[in-house]
Amino acid sequence: MRKIFYLILLISIVVASSCKKTSTVNPNNGTDGGNTTVDAPSKQGTTLDLIRDSVFLYAKEAYYWNDGLPTYASFKPRTYTGTDDLDALSNEVDAISQIVKNPATGEAYEYYANARGHAKYSFIDEGDVSAELNGVKGDFGFAPLYNGINDLRVKYVYPGSPADIAGIKRGYQIVSINGRNNISYDAGSGGSGANVNFVINAYAYSSNITMTLKKPDGTTFDVNMTTASYTANPVLKYQVYDLGNNKKVGYIVFNSFTSNANAKPKLDEAFTYFSSQGITDLVVDLRYNGGGYVSTAEYLSNMIVPASKDGSVMYYTYFNTTLISGNAKILKNQVRRDATSGQLYNYSQFDYSVEGNKVDFSKANVPVNLNLSNIFFIVTSSTASASELTINNLKGALPSAVKLIGSTSYGKPVGFFDIDINKYQMYIPEFETKNSLQQGGYYAGMTPGTPDYPGVNDDDDVTRDFGDPTEVLLAHALNYVKNGTFNVPGQQIQSLSNSRTMSIEQENEAAIQLDKGKFRGMIYNKPLKLKK
Repeated sequence: MRKIFYLILLISIVVASSCKKTSTVNPNNGTDGGNTTVDAPSKQGTTLDLIRDSVFLYAKEAYYWNDGLPTYASFKPRTYTGTDDLDALSNEVDAISQIVKNPATGEAYEYYANARGHAKYSFIDEGDVSAELNGVKGDFGFAPLYNGINDLRVKYVYPGSPADIAGIKRGYQIVSINGRNNISYDAGSGGSGANVNFVINAYAYSSNITMTLKKPDGTTFDVNMTTASYTANPVLKYQVYDLGNNKKVGYIVFNSFTSNANAKPKLDEAFTYFSSQGITDLVVDLRYNGGGYVSTAEYLSNMIVPASKDGSVMYYTYFNTTLISGNAKILKNQVRRDATSGQLYNYSQFDYSVEGNKVDFSKANVPVNLNLSNIFFIVTSSTASASELTINNLKGALPSAVKLIGSTSYGKPVGFFDIDINKYQMYIPEFETKNSLQQGGYYAGMTPGTPDYPGVNDDDDVTRDFGDPTEVLLAHALNYVKNGTFNVPGQQIQSLSNSRTMSIEQENEAAIQLDKGKFRGMIYNKPLKLKK
């Protein structure tokens, strides 16, 4: 009989003592363990040396494409440097990410045109993601987006945040920041200009900001904000539209797959309301949702599917052959404590087989059962990972019902569990998912309006607030339910061919640059089975 333990991947016990950066240490202090036989490095060196070794050695075991990585001697982990230790480790992770090529494109699986040379998926941090995905924020509570070269807008505001308290709404135009009026988009390919860097530093890396904003009615007002801690509600908005003829559309803006403890009560509230209103169709707005916890993606998927799908396959998970065959040696140093029993376990003990990680739909723990004619997902280049997992899960279960509205999503069919190395947490792709129809591999993203993803391809309309029925992307969904077509009669659609002052490539690049530090991924924080 298999025992099941909860893999709480973002809350780890301390298994290593800290050392001064200049000290000489043995790897058995909690980096890679010093006992691997995989092209083993010297056991002597500074703490940074040993951490750099560990980054590479863990990748050699756990990275989804590990069979394409070179030897330790060829890669030379200790040669990677930076402005500080974290920068040096980030440069090493970036280098690892660019090695293995996708035969379909000739580029690395982690190649990212908007940030050439940097990993599209992998990263290393000091616990920042852990706080973000558990719903704890310490910022201003808003994010900007360029709607044009000279048009910087507020794209969302978290309820209860400093921005919300200051009266800022999605769609407001940012006229000036910290007294500077010239905040127009000036970035070139692959890098930020002075204006963009100024905007990023002001809202993402400062503790105080002053802004002048313009409302839709043309009036302006000034705000002065200080960062503050608050618990982020990932559900930014939900409501129901009665379109007549027994057609009711539920609309929900879900901005992050935070932990179940944070997200579940908010989702329950929204979907219970949808059920009470008897909705016939659903719009899930994921346009800025970069992903998060796999368990929350599963919960949302279970909320949406009908009871008839209970017990059927939701998705399959695939790990590399090293993990499946049980040949990962240093993963035994990744020790965790089960949240329920208190028992210790380590990553090398798990069953990484496909059958052992098949996930079925389950309606047992969700409060509603909806029978929906259409499920629309609003997506953009900022829609990533756990968001795409949710879409793919439902595409497999309800292929004729799922439709996409917006622009091409980020493209991340892979996910990770965290690896603790000294005071750092490393996230590298360790698994890939496919739905019940074995569909996956969307590395180039999901493009609405194509044979694979029926719907309509159109641009984000950041000039209007969430839920405004005239907002372009939402209007497409409402019109489809009402009239059977995405085109909205009598409404000027902000199409991809209109006279925008930014190209689609510029818009995507600007969105990525302004999302500095925003998490994109899916983290395996759910029960895994121990090997027999």
